[in-house]
Amino acid sequence: MKTVLVTGATRGLGLAITRRLLDGGYRVIASGRAESEALTMLRERHDGALLFEPLDLMDTAAIPAFAAMVMKAHGPLYGLVNNAAAGVSGILGTMHLNDIEQVMRVNATSPIVLAKYVSRAMAGAGEGRIVNISSIVARTGFSGLAAYGASKAAIEGLTRSLARELGRRGVTVNAVAPGFMKTEMTAGLQGDRLESIARRSALRDLATPEDAAGAVVYLLGPDAAAVTGTIMTVDAGSTA
Repeated sequence: MKTVLVTGATRGLGLAITRRLLDGGYRVIASGRAESEALTMLRERHDGALLFEPLDLMDTAAIPAFAAMVMKAHGPLYGLVNNAAAGVSGILGTMHLNDIEQVMRVNATSPIVLAKYVSRAMAGAGEGRIVNISSIVARTGFSGLAAYGASKAAIEGLTRSLARELGRRGVTVNAVAPGFMKTEMTAGLQGDRLESIARRSALRDLATPEDAAGAVVYLLGPDAAAVTGTIMTVDAGSTA
């Protein structure tokens, strides 16, 4: 059974990814600041296949020890899904510096550091999959999400360059870029704003967390063995 570490797995897209991985026969190490009720219930239904390890991605200095602990306690990792993200929004000119720091640290710096330590073992084993969660905002922009968009653009740059670094070692690196979905992160956009985005999409709808989770599972699976350095968009045709 292949083991995959999923960050931000306690709710939203991370929880959907965890469910799909469990259904696909993977063993999942779920991380987050604290275990949610939904994740606890899922863990109880998948005894031994789902485990929780707490991780606060604001504490970048703790990541090396966390990565080492996970691999020592649970064995080698086949996959890493860098999903956790901070969704602080606001016009950049009035955004507090602490909020900017939080977005960049959680969304960009911490995934880079975690990939650094996990990819070492993957490269040594000669196989592995890293899937980073980006956003269409990295390419389209969105008013009020300047810092968030910058952090996701950094993730896409990481994906392409790291794919070249690790390809010769049998490790693929890809990203999934969802469009706007109805999750806690988009709570501030609910109502007319999200409906307007849905009306402009090719499918006249929003993608769901389950849609994006399916793309992640594909990139972790055998059918994506020759796919690396790719940004896969899942947005119901919003950017078509």
